[in-house]
Amino acid sequence: MGETETLPLRDIHLPEPVSWWPPAPGWWALLGLIILLFCSILAFRTIQRRRSVRVAALKALKEISANFASDHDAQRLAKSLSILIRRICLSYFPRAEVAGLTGEPWLNFLDGCLDWGKVSDRFSEGTGRILITAPYQPKVEIDGDKLIFLCTHWIQALPLLKAGKR
Repeated sequence: MGETETLPLRDIHLPEPVSWWPPAPGWWALLGLIILLFCSILAFRTIQRRRSVRVAALKALKEISANFASDHDAQRLAKSLSILIRRICLSYFPRAEVAGLTGEPWLNFLDGCLDWGKVSDRFSEGTGRILITAPYQPKVEIDGDKLIFLCTHWIQALPLLKAGKR
């Protein structure tokens, strides 16, 4: 037993380092949950914004209606409603889509936003047409209650609208 014999063994080989790509299924699931959470937050914020626009608009409409009931100023009513509807549209739709609309295209836009259902009057026909002329006339005669009803219906239908849809 004198001499030690060396065996033909190889040195210890370590396995390849674990790659970071592709991630394990748990990481994919976590990424999916994060994306789902982000989309849910965006949808919730959009719904809340639309709801707050509708609530604020109905409150302003109630004030306008109360002012009209007390003073019966048709021109002031038409001007106030025109401003209110314009402000609602600027809050609800993309600014580039509605900011430049005037006259007939404006009324057609308002009509095109809604499924009118049982309401027979439109902005582009009858009572609603006054919105494009009354604010600029010194004296105007309109059916204020009918105009308020038309605007109320339009505002109440806002949650049914989708931004950018016409």
